[in-house]
Amino acid sequence: MVNLISLHGKRLVSYPDLVMSEVQSTFRLQAGDPAPAFELPEPNGQLHTLEGLRGDKGTLVFFACNHCPFVIHLAGAVGRLAEEIAAAGVSTVAIMSNDVENFPADHPDRMGPFAAESGWAFPYLHDESQEVAKAWSAACTPDFFLLDGGGCLFYAGQFDSSRPGNGLKATGADLRVAVDALLTGGEDPGDSRPSSGCNIKWKVGNEPPYFG
Repeated sequence: MVNLISLHGKRLVSYPDLVMSEVQSTFRLQAGDPAPAFELPEPNGQLHTLEGLRGDKGTLVFFACNHCPFVIHLAGAVGRLAEEIAAAGVSTVAIMSNDVENFPADHPDRMGPFAAESGWAFPYLHDESQEVAKAWSAACTPDFFLLDGGGCLFYAGQFDSSRPGNGLKATGADLRVAVDALLTGGEDPGDSRPSSGCNIKWKVGNEPPYFG
């Protein structure tokens, strides 16, 4: 059973064995901004660059992890959407930036199995230094960024309005609207709702200025 509670104005999510804050995207990257470059490994050590992963029509980059209930809630739907948009020339990549020493469920050894169970046929990369998350101003898991074919931000915002416990099915409705606009030459959706989820688990002393 998932319970939603409020404390000091912050929305908290209560699960049987943990309570965590639900935080939102920062929206620090704006539509039209060039996406920060990166070179990151998969758990098997294979390196990938953003340039090498870019799709002809666009690229979906999202920050995720293995243990967050918000990610688990929509992981399968993300896998299905990624497969659909790949056929249209939009590639997908996930990035895991959590502190694995204090959150061992997110260890790289568990990233591959989680991706397989979720039906992710795209790279799932480990941002061990957390510098990529900071460069993108990522705040939560999941945090979604849709790039155009030139590698500039087209859309940042939620996957859809579903959240653990709110009774809504994960469909990717908001992201689908953004992808359709991208592929048909439309304008970015603007005024998008922020993604939300567990905060990225920053290493002690490595928290970015926008955290807190």
